[in-house]
Amino acid sequence: MPYHWGRFRGLAQEMKRPLLDTHVMNNVFFDTCVYHQPGIDLLNTVIPVKNVLFASEMIGAVRGIDPTTGNYYDDTKKYIDASKILSPDDKHQIFEANTRRVFPRLDALLQKQGR
Repeated sequence: MPYHWGRFRGLAQEMKRPLLDTHVMNNVFFDTCVYHQPGIDLLNTVIPVKNVLFASEMIGAVRGIDPTTGNYYDDTKKYIDASKILSPDDKHQIFEANTRRVFPRLDALLQKQGR
């Protein structure tokens, strides 16, 4: 999706829609199941951090080990941790704060369970 962002902006303009930043980005979120550092970096260059939610498909779609890194493809935490473009606050937003903002009932559920 991030590499098509210019296309989406142009289509919205041609269709006389509001700017994507105001029209779409208050209700659209992207996850971190990208499986490689350049993809995570592109995602976080194009998409505002407030619209990125942490996701990992451990034992998910791609179960294999990347021969170049020796790590599982779908262990996405390491890509966020290794990002040179994300600040510690950005990483906190992606790992936790954005999810709590988007899914506020999660805190109530966790509190009910004593966590």
